[in-house]
Amino acid sequence: MAAKVYKPAAEVNLGPDSDEFYISPNVKAPRVAGLLVKIFVWILEMPIIGSMVLYILKKDNLINKLVQDAEIPEPPLFTSTHIWEDIPEQNVCLTKPDLSPPERVQEAVSCLPASLESTLVGSPPSSPKRWTIRDFNRAYSSGEVTPVQVAKRFLAAVKECSGPGLNMAFFISYSPEDIIRQAEESTLRYQRVTVSEARAKHGSCNYHHQQKQHTGMA
Repeated sequence: MAAKVYKPAAEVNLGPDSDEFYISPNVKAPRVAGLLVKIFVWILEMPIIGSMVLYILKKDNLINKLVQDAEIPEPPLFTSTHIWEDIPEQNVCLTKPDLSPPERVQEAVSCLPASLESTLVGSPPSSPKRWTIRDFNRAYSSGEVTPVQVAKRFLAAVKECSGPGLNMAFFISYSPEDIIRQAEESTLRYQRVTVSEARAKHGSCNYHHQQKQHTGMA
């Protein structure tokens, strides 16, 4: 059975001289009520028999031909009324695909914001500055400030904001002892790295000094 092909709404003549006719299918669906409705629903919900009964009902009532398989050449009912334009992103640096990994890293580093001039220790807690990861890494590596100091200031700020006057409740639950413990471990790691770098630098200086002496003696 071929599917029904409808005309577009703009081509349908609804005037008094229209020759369009209204399709009134011969409905053969059973009329049930009460207990029969429950039995009918129970049959439709059966895995195999229900699908067969539903298919027969749709076929007898021309639902597949007039509705499900029909072709309606109509545009979408809802379309965007504004003109979409792809605005180029601001402050975006695109790396070239043929660059080497060191060159890509160099371009990525050049996109990072410059470090702030003031120190983490000297600025008050209410300072509006937005510290970056580079600032924290520089301060931790140079020993200017330690993760323990940052953790203590953070916990003090959370405690102040969670007091009776503000009641901000930033966290559902947190452990100050665990935060301090992790900060102490991080401080030790930075100290080990700093000591290792200092020893490596000192050893390199001694090596070059010995090389110069050996060259002079030769």
